[in-house]
Amino acid sequence: MNTSDEQQDDYSDSHEVISKSPIHRRVERHVSRRIVSGFVVLVPVLVTLWVILIVFFFVDKLFRGPNGLLTIFGEDRAWDFPGLGVLITLVMFYIVGSFFAGERLQRWQDAILNRIPVVKGIYGVARQATKALSGPGGHHFSRVVFVEWPRPGVRALGFVTGHLYNPDGTDRNTKVAVYIPTVPNPTSGMLAFVSEEDIIESNITVQDAMKTVFSGGIVLPEAPKNILRTPMSPQVEEPPNE
Repeated sequence: MNTSDEQQDDYSDSHEVISKSPIHRRVERHVSRRIVSGFVVLVPVLVTLWVILIVFFFVDKLFRGPNGLLTIFGEDRAWDFPGLGVLITLVMFYIVGSFFAGERLQRWQDAILNRIPVVKGIYGVARQATKALSGPGGHHFSRVVFVEWPRPGVRALGFVTGHLYNPDGTDRNTKVAVYIPTVPNPTSGMLAFVSEEDIIESNITVQDAMKTVFSGGIVLPEAPKNILRTPMSPQVEEPPNE
């Protein structure tokens, strides 16, 4: 019995020494870091390919397949091949962009569709969205700022979208429209009207700010010095007990 107990103790001691050896820890750290690095590199590529494939098959099925638009000409024809729907869509975009993208035709389209009761709401939103996406980056955002939101002492990143001027034409009480996006979907957020003196300026570009929003704060730009100096909130003195 004593011999078996001693052998078991020796085995546990040796196993503990091996598991805690520097070489074992070094190999474990090396493998875990390489796995995480591979994950970080491949995930954006895989997500991009996944989205492209979803759009590809969705557009292709609009023209091909059992319920496609080309089924009226028959199925399993020589010209029926995977990707035909995407090719037809690109040709349609080219034709429309070449012959129907003028300002006069665009005004006619807006004038007609904006008069239809139900269609004008959907068309207006879609028109504004496509106009914003097709415009240059940061066209609607003049600069990136920080504001105290949702409470004093907390800084929120926002985009200046416009100004609310005084009706009398003076600069007195002029408010700045600041759009505070939500993470990671910047298409929704909060709109705040704050005074110019309550805004904390920054040298962050719109592109870098968008990267921060989309990544949820993983990709951070260099913070301006004035944002790092957070003033202490004033303490309210409690009245003495009577």
